[in-house]
Amino acid sequence: MRIVLLGPPGSGKGTQAALLKDRLGVPHISTGDLLRAAVKDGTPLGIKAKAAMDAGELVSDELMLGLIEERMGAADIKAGYLLDGYPRNLAQARALDELLNRVGLPVEKALALIVDEEQIVQRIARRAQEEGRSDDTEEVVRNRLAVYREQTAPVTGYYADQRLLVEVDGVGSIDEINQRLTAALD
Repeated sequence: MRIVLLGPPGSGKGTQAALLKDRLGVPHISTGDLLRAAVKDGTPLGIKAKAAMDAGELVSDELMLGLIEERMGAADIKAGYLLDGYPRNLAQARALDELLNRVGLPVEKALALIVDEEQIVQRIARRAQEEGRSDDTEEVVRNRLAVYREQTAPVTGYYADQRLLVEVDGVGSIDEINQRLTAALD
């Protein structure tokens, strides 16, 4: 199964992706992890990414797509993948589709975790307190949610137009949410 996992920051994508990958037997591809690994390994794309990051710039879409394309060539991808953290806007979604279609691994399902923004603010505040993270202030979280609404939320419509989107209630226990996600794949 080839899946894109969508949802706002704090919706539980990372937690659910870790559970789903084991259940489905497919790799969890986090673009953040891909980027960090390429930089650490000093790959040609990693060197370019590090230069951009060191200059305080965002890593280009072209570079991220290159990292994803490299990852899609790995043997473990044949069984499918669970892509988390990408695409973050409509241009990325279109470019990702072009890439995945070209390499013969198109998205089969887009799962969107739906969580009320106030619930997200509470979740992230609790996580910040538990983990001692001072960077997850309410103001920062609300700004991240505003950016998500403006740039990333339209991606769900893109996948809905292709009849690939399944919205899943992202409120409840980790197990309850995982059961809903698993049921959405049937």
